[in-house]
Amino acid sequence: MPKGKEFRNKFFALSPHFTYLPDEDRYLFALEKPQYKFNVIGAGNNGYEHIRVTMLEGRATIHGVYDPNPRSVARAQAAYKQFAPDGALVVYDSLEAACEDPEVDGLIISTPNYTHIDVIRVAAQSGKHILLEKPMATTIKDAYEIMQIAEAYENVLQIGLQYRYKAIYVEAIYEALERGSLGDIKMVSILEHRFPFLDKVNQWNKFSKFSGGTLVEKCCHYFDLLNLFSQSRPVSVFASGGMAVNFREFEYEGEKSDILDHAYVIVNYANGVRARFDLCMFAPMFYEELLICGDGGWLRAYENTDFLPEPRASNHLEIRCGDQRPSRIMHPCYPQFIEEAGHNGSTYFEHINFVDNIAGQETNTATPAEGFWSIVVGAAAEESAKTGQIVQIDALLQRNGIEI
Repeated sequence: MPKGKEFRNKFFALSPHFTYLPDEDRYLFALEKPQYKFNVIGAGNNGYEHIRVTMLEGRATIHGVYDPNPRSVARAQAAYKQFAPDGALVVYDSLEAACEDPEVDGLIISTPNYTHIDVIRVAAQSGKHILLEKPMATTIKDAYEIMQIAEAYENVLQIGLQYRYKAIYVEAIYEALERGSLGDIKMVSILEHRFPFLDKVNQWNKFSKFSGGTLVEKCCHYFDLLNLFSQSRPVSVFASGGMAVNFREFEYEGEKSDILDHAYVIVNYANGVRARFDLCMFAPMFYEELLICGDGGWLRAYENTDFLPEPRASNHLEIRCGDQRPSRIMHPCYPQFIEEAGHNGSTYFEHINFVDNIAGQETNTATPAEGFWSIVVGAAAEESAKTGQIVQIDALLQRNGIEI
């Protein structure tokens, strides 16, 4: 039966209540046949999320996984079985085998941060489409090398800065940058207050030498947004931060944790925009907030998960324009099954963009250069927090042998 243009809903198509339907009797609930096969390199929490979202989005399927941790592989297999009960993942015994399998169209790299540079050097030899998790690298030099690889790459090499696809930020980008509701942007502020870093295999995220530091590992998403809303290059960064509560007594294999758990970061841009980032990682909730001030309006957006019993909207966006034009208050969101798939639905739309990029369609995916600049701001903030000095971006790039 040919597909029509009637109402279609993936929630019902995937619902176990309709598994009794034979394939030939699925019309409104018919699923699109996958066009691409992906391998996942690194099957921890992020890899698990990519498996589920790939299968949920539906235009691609997961063919296999590579991860040296057997428990990660077992969890990946369980995630795959939720969508393909009769199928089986290929489990590779080496990175090279996973990258070079001719059955596969694309690679999703979600290994620990410090491995990205070595993994991408191997993966890029395959010529396959690549989705590389954030942060793209842990140092400016490695990020620059990956940017150069990506810019010369004949196929897709997408950087995983998916917060652009969170519902509140999609609407904020539209209002601020496309619709021009705020006039000329002058100030941008982002706040994240949340729980500490979660446990990882070998606890690599507790050490700056492996993670790149908190302001690179966790915050490159937000620096990408600051850069995007500012529409300019950063010229200087000042940060004040420290290790006040989390992991102060934590040791792993005789080494003490050294990551920041709170910070303020101020970024000055070439066009005069000033931006701020506020981080606390010992708060009893997950709370993000964006404030943008322009010469024609003011925007506030936030996400809030506070684990309290009183029901309330978790997403909020308001635009106030004084007596210039109408002000609005709204609650941007995606369907629950998409938001629950990971990162409040942003990973789902990241995958939509990945498949669209492969298909040659135009998207608003972060470019490799934008990924690089998110690392530059994070690395500058880490240096400033350690030295107490303002970091000039041109001088920082020169110290790393980079001229742009």
